[in-house]
Amino acid sequence: MRSTMDESHSSSDPDQCAPKKSSAAATASASSLKADVLEEIFLNVPVCQVICVCQLVCHQWKEVTDSESLWRKMCRREGHPICSFSKKQDWKLFYFLSKQKRNLFKNPNGEEGLNGWKILRNGGDQWVAGGIRRPHPDEAVKTNFATSFEMCTKSQLIELEKEGYSPSLMDYAQPDIKISDWFLACSDCGSRYDIWVELLNEKKELVQIFSPETVYCREGCEEWNQITHVFHKYGPGVRYIRFTHGGKDFKWWKGHYGIHITGSSVEVLPTWRHRLLGCPMSGGKF
Repeated sequence: MRSTMDESHSSSDPDQCAPKKSSAAATASASSLKADVLEEIFLNVPVCQVICVCQLVCHQWKEVTDSESLWRKMCRREGHPICSFSKKQDWKLFYFLSKQKRNLFKNPNGEEGLNGWKILRNGGDQWVAGGIRRPHPDEAVKTNFATSFEMCTKSQLIELEKEGYSPSLMDYAQPDIKISDWFLACSDCGSRYDIWVELLNEKKELVQIFSPETVYCREGCEEWNQITHVFHKYGPGVRYIRFTHGGKDFKWWKGHYGIHITGSSVEVLPTWRHRLLGCPMSGGKF
């Protein structure tokens, strides 16, 4: 009787009766898909899953996830400008640099007062943030910083790794770094404008600097001016960007008739000096 019951129980167990598909068979089935089919599938999968999961399935899937064809389609689908991009470059790296591209500044226009900035010199009636004196070329900009009758300077330090740019990316890809700033002089009071931007290593030692001559703005010329610079071929080791600017008026007038500043910007561009293969991502970083 016991033997009969055991046989009956055994035959009714679905896990024992159903044939099991081996992991090798599953992998063989996955790898049988053609590359163009896999590309279409991956284009509809979140990018983080493509990088962290799909490329680990098998050798074929990894080849597709690393293919220039896939990442070129990714760029085109998300609207990243590719018309002038060299066909010989790394489309995967281009995609992620384009995805990351943004202004790395906190409070670039003074909308949050002086938050995010380190005040170095606060002469005269000191730094102030408020409405712009004259419409800016970018209609979205409505506020600025204003200096006074003695020198006013402030700075902001950007830690690249915290912004998603890993040391390996900065050392080997060395993407171009673009800085820009807008300044305005009051029409009835001459003023000066100063800017210097430093690329720093891990110990915050200087790697490269942009430090143009002081700009002297004469009276009667109240219009917005932009200054820009692109760092390239700066070598390995860059970990921080320190951006400093400021100025003052020339008539010692009480109030804020010195240089007005807004629209400060630091961007890491989707261009680089070396081809970086197998660029790793961890925690949303390169």
